Amino acid sequence: MSSFKPLLINIEDKNFINPEDLTRLFFLYLRYSKYLDDDFAADGRSLLKYFTDNINKLSPYFWIVFDDETRKPAGFVYLDKITGDSKTLHNAEVSACFYKEFWGRFTYETAKIFFNFCFEKLGLIKIKAQIYPQNFMVKTILKKCGFKKEGYLKSETISGGKLQDIELYSLIKER
Repeated sequence: MSSFKPLLINIEDKNFINPEDLTRLFFLYLRYSKYLDDDFAADGRSLLKYFTDNINKLSPYFWIVFDDETRKPAGFVYLDKITGDSKTLHNAEVSACFYKEFWGRFTYETAKIFFNFCFEKLGLIKIKAQIYPQNFMVKTILKKCGFKKEGYLKSETISGGKLQDIELYSLIKER
């Protein structure tokens, strides 16, 4: 099984609540950033600054995922573009990244736990995901978790200097 621990940063004090995990997660981000972000993401900042700024901006909705058996960080997951107010969250966009050794059953089981947490604990009604069409592994996990394809955005962004399509998926809380 997996568990989640918030990754929190206090930029002004340069204080990372879990500094031992930050370096490892940054290198994971570097390895798979081409699937997480487009060419416009860093906006002139270094990737380290972009990554830490993003964690700070998304706090408290950025979590480290741990493998409970090995106690090792397996990856990270975060919610962005949250719609709602201070009392009620309505929807959010999910992004995640895992070390290759955890791909497959672990990521699927973790996704189910995380989506249930989003609905039951955070009160979300809808979870969205935007992915590149060639990311078949993520599409498979999303579909197994009940996500439905809502749209296809042709030439939506640029990634690796090339026009990139985006597929939109969503999961709506059962009533």
